[in-house]
Order: sequence, then structure tokens, then C-alpha cells
Amino acid sequence: MITLLLALALLWPFGVMGHAVWLAYRAPEAQRDYFSVLWLSAAWPALLLAYVGEAQWTMDAWMLGGEWELNSLSRPWLAFTALLWSLAAVHARGYFAAEQAQAQRGDQDAQRRLLRLALLWPLTLLGNVLLIIAQDIASFYLGFAVMTFAAYALVVHTGTQEARLGAKAYLILAVLGEGLILGGFLWSAGAADTLMLQGVRESIVSAEHGAWMAALLCLGFGVKAGVIGLHVWLPLAHPAAPAPASAVLSGVMIKAGLLGWISVLPLGHAQVSGALAQFGHWMLVAGLAAAFAAAVYGVFQRHPKAVLAYSSISQMGMMTALVAMGLVAPDVWPLLWPGLVLFAAHHALAKGSLFMGTSISEHLPRWPQPLVWALLALPGISLAGAIGAGMVSKWGVKAPLYEMHHESLIKLLSWAAVGTAALVSAALWRQWQQRHQGGSNREQWGAWLVAVIAALLTPLWLPLPAGSIEMPPLKEWLGIMWPFPVGVLFAAVGWLLTRPLTGKTLPAGDLWGFYAFVIGAVLVPIRAFGHCCGQLKSVSVVTAQKAEKTLMGHLTRLLSGESWLRHHTSGLMMMLAVLLAALLMWEGQR
Repeated sequence: MITLLLALALLWPFGVMGHAVWLAYRAPEAQRDYFSVLWLSAAWPALLLAYVGEAQWTMDAWMLGGEWELNSLSRPWLAFTALLWSLAAVHARGYFAAEQAQAQRGDQDAQRRLLRLALLWPLTLLGNVLLIIAQDIASFYLGFAVMTFAAYALVVHTGTQEARLGAKAYLILAVLGEGLILGGFLWSAGAADTLMLQGVRESIVSAEHGAWMAALLCLGFGVKAGVIGLHVWLPLAHPAAPAPASAVLSGVMIKAGLLGWISVLPLGHAQVSGALAQFGHWMLVAGLAAAFAAAVYGVFQRHPKAVLAYSSISQMGMMTALVAMGLVAPDVWPLLWPGLVLFAAHHALAKGSLFMGTSISEHLPRWPQPLVWALLALPGISLAGAIGAGMVSKWGVKAPLYEMHHESLIKLLSWAAVGTAALVSAALWRQWQQRHQGGSNREQWGAWLVAVIAALLTPLWLPLPAGSIEMPPLKEWLGIMWPFPVGVLFAAVGWLLTRPLTGKTLPAGDLWGFYAFVIGAVLVPIRAFGHCCGQLKSVSVVTAQKAEKTLMGHLTRLLSGESWLRHHTSGLMMMLAVLLAALLMWEGQR
């Protein structure tokens, strides 16, 4: 049964893609439903697979030898990933209803966009599922690369200038990240002569240059995880991408980078020391820097999805710091990782529902407005740790840190949560400013409501090991909840201070402009050299053409004598014969 579900989880998306192709080339335009129940079901087998128990598969015939596994880490990861993909698909059916109506009326551009999305959405899902269950390097890298490049269609869907810029930034950083990952895998796997992720972890611990291997892999996966400096695609891509695409991009695909770190770094290994432990400290600093810097910069954004993108960068910075603790203090990792998985799952559903909520505020349903805005605010409040699963997930990571006496990190994470509260408050305020009536359809608000409930109740449905997560004691509630009101207060004060600057905002993408300037400056001498080469080529071509013309003139003149020779051949032969006879006679007289 479990093997059948595995086959369905990996093959079902191909069937969905085949159905989309059949619709595009066989079904009449008026009957093309790109978001049918079959399309919505692409993630359902993977969701069921996460709940059937642990299993392991070895496939010698698969590439270099496949090793796939459902364990205490991959099961909850697959559960929240497949759930959000399923809810985002339902939301997409409602979100693209108007565009699908245009396609059914014969709009060729709408048909092209929807077909591209219908094909590459399940392919992106397939890559995401494969990388979660993979334990061998080839399968993991294949899944990661398929997910990365297929997701380009999710960003560029609308085809606007903003969408093309966001997709361009995403693709450039994605190629850079894939190169770093491939280099890190080849180096570490070659050093240990291994094809498995477990061997990569052991290689990093034992190799002389293990810290450099870890750095390559950390930066490569950090592109997807939004690590500081490599995060610039997030605030550029999210405002331009459709809401359901942003939900999976920021909810689960960004977590692929986090899972990559957990899979390849020797977290909790007793032999971590020296340069590798020092690298862990740098990773910890980078994570905290992202958590605070993204919060400060993000609250000044005007587009609600840009604010939420910076919120994702900030939250992933906190998770980066927690992962780094597995290198800095290996003894804390066995207690910390279940809380980190819950943190990631809750963030996935909460952030997914927040992005879906942006489409709800753009097409407000005909409900009592206080109810709508209260529901829109709930995932953000939970994400800041004030209610529901947010409190439990915060305690899940704080309790092990308390137990191992890392109080200073707890304080820093608490203040980073203040930034989270400020960001979600700013996002909700921007949604209020840009709200529109119009009534979202039932697929939109239905998927959004389920995502909100799932976010608030994450510990109840996530298949974590029994007893790994507990409710925080009552005396700890205040220590977990206080960042939310402080963050709201900071957001209000910041709004009052910046109110005179109406119409002015910091550009989304922050460092993207700087990177573009630096690359442009580097390209100036290269372009100058290319221009010189072009000029040299032009001169060479002109010279060659002149030489060819001169040569051809000479050849033409030579060829013009061919006719004269043809008409005087007999006379010339007689003269040659007389000359030869004379020479023979002269030779004989000698």
C-alpha cells in the first residue's frame, strides 16, 4: 500500500500534466478547464503518503542508485508541503477563474499563460516531493533543480514588466545557487566516495576543507532560503507573482533550502569543531542579521506582498540561526529539531494563508467586514507567537535553548519576533489601504479559510514524533506573547513618523539595484573589449573584401584571355612545333 502511494505521489503529477496537454490540443476552447479536479488532486497522493507511516526504498536501477525514505523528519515535512500545495491549487482555481473565462472565449494569450501554469505547477510540486523523500545525492539534486526551474512559470505568469524583473532576479539567483550546490556536492561526495546525503554529512565533518564544503552548500541552499545577501529575488518576485504562487513559493519552496541544510550539514555531530564550528557562528550571525534587517526594511514597503516577502526573509533568518546552533552547540540539536520542524510547518501554513489573504482583500467577500479583517489578521498574530500554533512553535524552539542555557539567543529571537509582529501589522495595514470590493469566489475564500485553520492548529495534524512538542507552561505565556503588542506599537509609531513622506518608499529588492550597478560597472571594460573586437572584425572584413575584389579582378582578366587562346590554338601549336624543330636542329649541329 505504501509503495503504491509512493508511486502515485511521483507519477500522478505526470498524469495531470498529460491531461493539460490533451486539453490544449484536443478539447474545444469553450470546454478547456485547466483547473479541473484532476489538476487540484496533484498533491493528494503525497499528502496521504505522509500519514501512512515510516518506510524506506532502495532502487539500484534508479540513476546512480536511489535511496528514498519516510522518517521522522521527512514525514512532517511532506505533510505540510503537500497540504499547502493542495490548498494553493484550490485557491488558484478561484483566483484564475476570470482568466480561464477569457481563455474559453478564445483569448490566445490567456490560453498560453494558463497552459504553461497548468503544466509547470505539477512539475514544480513533483520536484518538491522528490527532494523531501530523497536520501541519495542524485535524487535530491534532481528534485531540487526541477522544482527550482519549473517555478519560473509561477513567477513570470502575468508577463508584466514587474513579473519579468522578478522572474529574471529569481532565475539569475537560482542558477548561481544550483552551481554552488553542485560544486559542494561534487567536492564532498568525491572526498568521501559516497552517493548518499549521510556520506556528505560525514565527509564535511572529517574532511580537511569541510568548512568550505559546508559553505558552498549553505550558500547554494541559502538562495532558496532567502539568506541575507542572496534574498533579493523574494521581494521582487512576490509582488508580481499570483497570490497562490506566492503562497507555495514563500510557504514551502523556501523551506527546501532549510531542508537542504538539515540534510547535508552535520548538525548535532559530536565531532563538529574548529573551522566548522566557526562557520556555524558565522551562519548564526547571518541568520540574526537577516531577521532584524529584513524587519526594519520591510515595514517601509507599500505593497503588502513585498512586506510579506521581507517577513519571510526575517522568519527564515530566525530558522537559519536555529540551524546554526546544530554546529555551534551540537548537544542542543536532538532537542531542537522537532521544534524547528514545527516552526517551519506553522510558518508555511501561516504565510501561505497570508499571501492568499492578499487576494481576499483585493476582492472582499460580502461578509461583515470586522469578521473578514479579523480572519485576515489571525495568521499574522499566530506567526508572531501570540496565539495558537505560534505559541507552541515558539516554545518548541525556546525550551531546548532554555534547557541548554542559551538565554542570549532566546532574547535575540524574541526581539526578532517583534519585527515579525511589526511586519504582519504593516502588511495588514497596506491591505486595508488597497482593499477592493468585488467578492472573492468560494474556491478562493474556502482554501484561505482552511489554510488559516491549519495554521492555527498545526501541532494537531503534523505527524511529529510523539512527545517531542508540548504546550508552553502558563507562566511562560507572557514571555512568548509580549513581542506581538510591542511590534504592533513599533509599526504604529513608524507609520506616524513616516506619514509626512507619503508617496515615497524604499525600493523592493534593496540590494538588487546595487548588484546591478556593480555588475554593470564590471561589464563596462568587457563591453569595451567586445566593441574593440567588433571594430577589428569590421576592419578585417572590409580588408578581406577589398583583397578579394582585387584578386577577382586579376582572375577576371586572366579568364578573359581564354577566348583568344581558344581561337588561336592551331597557330600557336604550329609555332611551338617550328620552335621545337629549330631547337632539335641546333642541338644536332653541336
